[in-house]
Amino acid sequence: MRVPDTQSSVAIGEISGKLEEDRLSAFFAIYGRHLALLQATVATGGSLFMSEALGWIPCVLCWYQRILMYPLVFLILIGILRRDRGLHLYVLPLSLFGACVSLYHYLLIKTDWLPPPPCVDGIPCTVDYLNILGFINVPFMALTAFLIISFLMGATAVSTSARTDEPPSLRDRQALAAYAIVVLVAAAFIGWGALI
Repeated sequence: MRVPDTQSSVAIGEISGKLEEDRLSAFFAIYGRHLALLQATVATGGSLFMSEALGWIPCVLCWYQRILMYPLVFLILIGILRRDRGLHLYVLPLSLFGACVSLYHYLLIKTDWLPPPPCVDGIPCTVDYLNILGFINVPFMALTAFLIISFLMGATAVSTSARTDEPPSLRDRQALAAYAIVVLVAAAFIGWGALI
């Protein structure tokens, strides 16, 4: 009876783990920025849809979250078009700070842990337009969007494969995909708003 060689089994496991890690790194290097652009565009379109089509008036904290989300669409789009390797350096501060504001707003609505901010004008910051399953509301969706963008930018920053030093072109696949994301999401929200 032959005993299996444990060293070769361990080596095979390490190799397959390394291959899986390389595939994941290549995935984020190629698609991470586009997925972050998709998330930022959907969050921006969704917030505009809620205020313009549904008539939900944003509170002060909602405005702060919008101020941090809206530029992300343009920053990520321009970063994709320019193939900017330092894109995460100016996207992550906005998305992480936006996540903090969203978390504060969420806890303000769902708990009594924090004192309410002095909302002088307009709607109070504790209003809850949406309550799905008892925990999903507008600040929760914004928090999720900011965290997804932060994760994707962080994963893109640490992945090294599939980076190229070619000069950017407005007609290459990456640029066309970025344009398509923005146009299709905008068309979807405009069409949905027209139906309502």
